[in-house]
Amino acid sequence: MRAHDVKEILIDKDAIARRVDELVDAIAAASPSGNLVVIGILKGSFMFLADLLRSFHRHGVHPRIDFLTLSSYGSGTTSAGQVETIHDIREDIEGADVLLVDDILDTGLTLASTKKLLLERGAKTVRSCVLLDKKAHRSVEFEADHAGFAIADHFVVGYGLDYNNLYRELPHIAKVTFHD
Repeated sequence: MRAHDVKEILIDKDAIARRVDELVDAIAAASPSGNLVVIGILKGSFMFLADLLRSFHRHGVHPRIDFLTLSSYGSGTTSAGQVETIHDIREDIEGADVLLVDDILDTGLTLASTKKLLLERGAKTVRSCVLLDKKAHRSVEFEADHAGFAIADHFVVGYGLDYNNLYRELPHIAKVTFHD
C-alpha cells in the first residue's frame, strides 16, 4: 500500500444526507412502484444504498433488493479495464424496472456492462444511480440517470468507498493524498 493520508473532506455527511433525499424524490417520481428491483453493486454502494432505501418509504415505494459484487479495481487506484462478477444476483428481474446503484461512476465500464447484462436477462428498464460522478476517466459512453455529486479527478474514500478496503466507515467523502 502506498504512503497516503486522508485529511481533506470534500463532501460532508450533512450534504450527503440532503442529496440522498433529493435523489430519492427524483427516483420515486420516475419509478413505477409495482415491480422495482434495486440492485446495489458491492462493496462500495452499501452505505449509499441503505440510505436510499430508508428514504423510499416516504413515497410508498417498496422495491425488492439484491446485490452484485463486481471488481474492476482490484487493490489498485485505477480501473483494470475488465469487470469481473464475484457474486451474482438471485432476484428474478424478468420484466422488472431495475435501479442499479453504485458508489462512483468513473470509467463507465462497470455500469455500462452491468446495464447491458441486466437488459439481456430480461429487465424491462435499467436506470442507474451513483453517489459520485467523476468524468475525467470516462472510457465508454455512459451517463447515470441519477447522480449525487460531480467530483474532480481525485481518489476518494468514505461513505462506503475504500482504498485497499480501508476508510469505508467514514461518514463523509474525503480525498486521499498519496506520498511517493
